[in-house]
Amino acid sequence: MAGPPKKRSSAAKKERRTKRKVCSFCADKLPDINYKDVPRLRKYVSERGKILPRRISGNCAKHQRLLTVAVKRARIIAFLPFTSE
Repeated sequence: MAGPPKKRSSAAKKERRTKRKVCSFCADKLPDINYKDVPRLRKYVSERGKILPRRISGNCAKHQRLLTVAVKRARIIAFLPFTSE
């Protein structure tokens, strides 16, 4: 025997939508992402040496792909470390 439907609190009814981060490369209108720009690339690499995903960094898909290539190139040339100590 099913009882009456339970009422949800007003807090549960509200959707939790966080504001979408804006791609910093689109906002700055940079022509390309350079592997030699180490300070900018370092912002998108975690303490463990991993590249931050799009949902965390806020980059658009196009710039996330370019960023990944630039970080990998910087690692090969030893501008950035592969892992942390």
